[in-house]
Amino acid sequence: MIVKDEEDCIENCLSSVKDAFDEIIIVDTGSTDKTKEKASRFTDKIFDYTWQFDFSKARNFSFDKATCEYIMWLDADDIMLPESVEKIKEWKKNGEDCDCVMCKYITSYDESFKPLFEFFRERIVKNSPLLRWSDPIHEVITPTGKIVYNNDILVYHNKKNKPYTDRNLNIYRKMIKDGMVFTPRQQFYYARELYFNNLIDEAIHEFSIFLSSGKGWSENNIEACLNLAKCYQLKGETQNAITALLGSFTYDVPRGEVLYQLGRIFEDEAKYDMAIYWYKQALSSNPNTQGGGFVNVDCYRFLPALQLCVCYYKKGDVILSQHYHNVAKSIKPNDKNVLYNEKFFNNLNKK
Repeated sequence: MIVKDEEDCIENCLSSVKDAFDEIIIVDTGSTDKTKEKASRFTDKIFDYTWQFDFSKARNFSFDKATCEYIMWLDADDIMLPESVEKIKEWKKNGEDCDCVMCKYITSYDESFKPLFEFFRERIVKNSPLLRWSDPIHEVITPTGKIVYNNDILVYHNKKNKPYTDRNLNIYRKMIKDGMVFTPRQQFYYARELYFNNLIDEAIHEFSIFLSSGKGWSENNIEACLNLAKCYQLKGETQNAITALLGSFTYDVPRGEVLYQLGRIFEDEAKYDMAIYWYKQALSSNPNTQGGGFVNVDCYRFLPALQLCVCYYKKGDVILSQHYHNVAKSIKPNDKNVLYNEKFFNNLNKK
């Protein structure tokens, strides 16, 4: 782990995983709080590292301290559930020999830890000089050799109540100032940072450069189309947003995230028949959980069912409206919107 000023969460992380590993290595990049003190309750392998505005260098420094055959990395605001810890123990005893284990990273989940947004990451790798980090920001290990996808070892991102900052954007701007020419992957993530920091016109420009290069990974291309459409929507340019979303169809089978967003655009314009068409397409699609891209699970079932309930009611079809309410209810019976609709239909049926 690499950490800085994580006193509020590092104990939750380490206490959730302390029984899974043969050694725990903490690299501190300049904490001024009690991060190292709290980490010392779990390990004595704590190292200081002078921050160089490069996450890959810091992570590689931490990997160089590892002595075991395999390395698993975490962030301080990650946690693991007991069942996943047991799966790690099983994997250590019985897992097949490989170079990289891809595990699901859950960045959004409900109160029962059911995943809402997930994607695979290179989570466990052999301790080899060939498997090290690259890219100063949104760093990555490029998997080589034998790669295994594991659906049982889940890492949950437990980040809460932290405002989004311009930290990552500033690193990209330093890279530009230093004369670095972005790879397609770096171009994509730079555009995302601009979007997340509400620099919409700049984000549109950079997403367009990324997509026009024709060199991006298909999953990043699809995500770029989706984010580009959101940028256009913020500017009120609906037709450009639709064009961007439809452009994602050239890279792979239409994704539920895109189909759902098309439905929302037409619903906002009160074009309910068109909205219904796209919501039904989203509802009948399946997430590509093995592709490595970002997956918003709700866009494939719950959200389109919820909005189909609304659209059919707006069209005056109460029967189909209630049908899709029941579909949404079967997925998330305790969701606040579902509970509101349940009360609404109960009162309506009484009348």
